[in-house]
Amino acid sequence: MPAQAQSNRDIRDEIRDYWSDRAATFDDDPGHKIAEGAELAAWRDLFARHLGDAGGRRLLDLASGTGEISRLCKGLGFDVTGLDWAEPMLERARAKLPDVTFLQADAERTMLPSGCMDVIVTRHLVWTLVDPAAAFAEWHRVLAPGGVLLLVDGDFVTQPWLARMLKPFARPVSNRNMARHREILSRVHFSNGARAEAVAGLLQTAGFSDLRIDSRLGRIHRAQAADLGWRKSLLRRCEHRYAIRATKHAG
Repeated sequence: MPAQAQSNRDIRDEIRDYWSDRAATFDDDPGHKIAEGAELAAWRDLFARHLGDAGGRRLLDLASGTGEISRLCKGLGFDVTGLDWAEPMLERARAKLPDVTFLQADAERTMLPSGCMDVIVTRHLVWTLVDPAAAFAEWHRVLAPGGVLLLVDGDFVTQPWLARMLKPFARPVSNRNMARHREILSRVHFSNGARAEAVAGLLQTAGFSDLRIDSRLGRIHRAQAADLGWRKSLLRRCEHRYAIRATKHAG
């Protein structure tokens, strides 16, 4: 096996193990679990804005984690299938949503039939991809003609000016999860940050069209503020976070 392929396999295994280890407390972290009320309403607005009426369309939630986005999309009326690489995440999602199908697979290699989904959604997956060009080509294959992709992500590497100003006042944090996170981040494709324009360019190369970059996530961030605390809430509003909607040509 070529050295690069071996390296890619190893980092994918490390990513799976990292999220498996975090599954038990994943919903405890603000920004992962979607709180009822204002935050849920803000997420519903974002998804409805880009996906339109659900109409029972088949939707794939990639890197579904504990099922929060699956819960949101099922509530909107989609026929939801979740897919995640970490079995402990899937266990929690299945307990939360027993009437939703959850599959274990790598989001870069779904093993799903071609054209089997009308909508694909992801939240905070793209920054972890080892080979986003191959992943986007795979998602394009899985979508039916005329299908829609909606991804929500961000540049979690580049520090905004406010973060640099507040750094001297921040409490030093050091834990095993943070060290593992940094080590994994150093080896993925977007190790310097997943900028929206770069992601959109790769989506176009994979065959997607009608791309729309949406940075209007302020309503979500405001709804999360109470749980995040003032410092993290301010930083989140300054970060490069976005949604990208793209379509697979119907012809």
